[in-house]
Amino acid sequence: MPNEPVTIAPSGFTPLEDAASKPPAPRKKGRWLLIACLLLFVLALLFLFTARSLQITVNAEVPAQVSVGGLVLPFGNRYLLLPGAYEVSAAAEGYQALVTTVEVDDRDDQTLELTLNALPGLISIDSSPQGASVTVDGESVGKTPLVDLPLAQGEYQLLLEEPRHLPLTQTLQVTGRNVQQDIAVQLAPAWAMVTIDSVPAGATILLDGEAAGTTPATIEVLQGEHQLMLQMDTFANWQKTLRIEADKDQDLGQVNLQPAAGALTLNSVPSAANVTLDGEFQGQTPLTIDVSPGTVHQLDVFKPGYKRYNDSVEMAAATTDERTVTLQAQLGEVRLRISPANAVVRINGKAIGAGVQTLSLPAVEHVVEVSLDGYAPVRKSVTPRPGLPQLVDVTLQTQQAVTEARIKPEITTPLGQTLLLFKPAESAMADFTMGSSRREPGRRANEVLHPVALRRMFYLQTTEVTNAQFRQFQSGHNSGQIEGNSLNQDHQPAVQVSWQQAAAFCNWLSAREGLPPFYRQSNGIITGYNSSATGYRLPSEAEWAWAARASGDKLVLFPWGDTFPPTLIAENYADDTSAYVTGRVLNGYKDGYVVSAPVASFKPNQHGLYDMGGNVSEWVHDVYTIPSANAATAKDPLGGQTGDNYVIRGAAWTHAKLSELRLTYRDYGQAGRDDVGFRLARYAE
Repeated sequence: MPNEPVTIAPSGFTPLEDAASKPPAPRKKGRWLLIACLLLFVLALLFLFTARSLQITVNAEVPAQVSVGGLVLPFGNRYLLLPGAYEVSAAAEGYQALVTTVEVDDRDDQTLELTLNALPGLISIDSSPQGASVTVDGESVGKTPLVDLPLAQGEYQLLLEEPRHLPLTQTLQVTGRNVQQDIAVQLAPAWAMVTIDSVPAGATILLDGEAAGTTPATIEVLQGEHQLMLQMDTFANWQKTLRIEADKDQDLGQVNLQPAAGALTLNSVPSAANVTLDGEFQGQTPLTIDVSPGTVHQLDVFKPGYKRYNDSVEMAAATTDERTVTLQAQLGEVRLRISPANAVVRINGKAIGAGVQTLSLPAVEHVVEVSLDGYAPVRKSVTPRPGLPQLVDVTLQTQQAVTEARIKPEITTPLGQTLLLFKPAESAMADFTMGSSRREPGRRANEVLHPVALRRMFYLQTTEVTNAQFRQFQSGHNSGQIEGNSLNQDHQPAVQVSWQQAAAFCNWLSAREGLPPFYRQSNGIITGYNSSATGYRLPSEAEWAWAARASGDKLVLFPWGDTFPPTLIAENYADDTSAYVTGRVLNGYKDGYVVSAPVASFKPNQHGLYDMGGNVSEWVHDVYTIPSANAATAKDPLGGQTGDNYVIRGAAWTHAKLSELRLTYRDYGQAGRDDVGFRLARYAE
């Protein structure tokens, strides 16, 4: 290669003094930038070493957007952030946005689970036919067509109802999340077609009383039971019960209409006569009967005591007629013999005079009534017989005699207790003196002599009320025991019974038997009495004293007589065997019972009453008072309406002293005791 010439170019020249005058390049700015980078790196390392991990999970069926406020470093669904409180928001299409606060603590790894609430779905419901009522889970929401009905996500029971179609039920699954869902249903018909014809044609068709066309016709009938009727002038109504199933048509064929019956209105004198047509009973006059047309019928009208009426009847179709039949009476002779002769006589409620009479009456049953002031009326029935005279003999009795004859000498309660009737007014001791003389041994200060008179009849129980009987009223009653000796056996008298409980038992028994209560009661407390009531009660003190003491024309002092001590076993007292219980005894007396005996274990008194002077003492009705010696004779006394204490009469198994065994002995109290029971009484009228 040939040598090419070398070109030498000039180079730039800068004088030394010029070069020395230029400033050096800046280095300070770069140093600060380096420091800043180092600081940021240190801060980043510090953040990474002190940050905590928070994983956020969102429960939603579509992707959700999550944001966390503050200094955070996201890594997918994990976030690095310093401990502290942060606002977290989440949103997803079809869901309600959620904003919450999370507290990040010193743990390295934490989890936050968020559940978004789906927006309601928008449901459109249509039906054929439209106008069906729509019910969702039992709640009415309107009628079809329904547009954009908001329903929360979930499963529902959908019901569509339309009067002329079958109800439709289906399960509706709502997607929610603002998703539009369209539902269209076809309702099945709830009717069937019924075809009917008639001879003659042209009859009016009535369906459940409403006109539905004329025969021949095919009509639409809803499912269920219906009444179908055909009507046509001069023809009888034809009817049938239809039982229709949806979409199951029926053909009833051709109906032969029958000519309408004639209507015969029939009256009689007297009324209430029996009517038959061709031997078939039709009823009693006045009445209207149906007579089939074009036929001769046999009509009979008859009544006891009257001659039978016979005739024939023929009527055209759908015509009316009216007849009045006068029956001829068949008479019988009735002779009346009445005493007293001035008593008023009524026949079938009509006054005909007084005394002896002879009447001619129709041969039917008549009611004869005989009445006179002060006497009990009498009613009798008599049926005269033609050609056979009859006698009606009536003797009136006074009201008092009838009342007494009606009262039973003995009654039994629903519990089986026997009560005897007493008529003190008919006895020699109707008026007697209660109490005892001051000179009588053993007499106590409360036994003041005072006169009484008993006029009302009364019943008195033969025995004291037993535990078994009282437990019918109070099932948990317990009469207790003493020193191992029971007072609680069924046939022992009920004790530990207060006066209030005894009176309440009387009212309870009255109610059970349907009797008017004797005692007035308020909130379970006896507050008084009704002296005119005939319900059960406690004996008055005067009744008890009369029943215990009256014997012929005298008053006895003790149950066994008038001397003390008793020589025979008469009642249950504190005998030799009771000493360790009572601490006192009737020396030499042994009745065989340490405590109370079963009721009626000893002989009854002169009136057939048991244990009147022994076994247990008895509550009586009266409020306790000390009588006045100068008081007037008290007639059927009952004492005050209320008081603090009530009278106790008669001796008990705890008694042995002369004073206590007398039939005039009086005690008082209000609470239950182990030696006090009671017996029943009631007025007879």
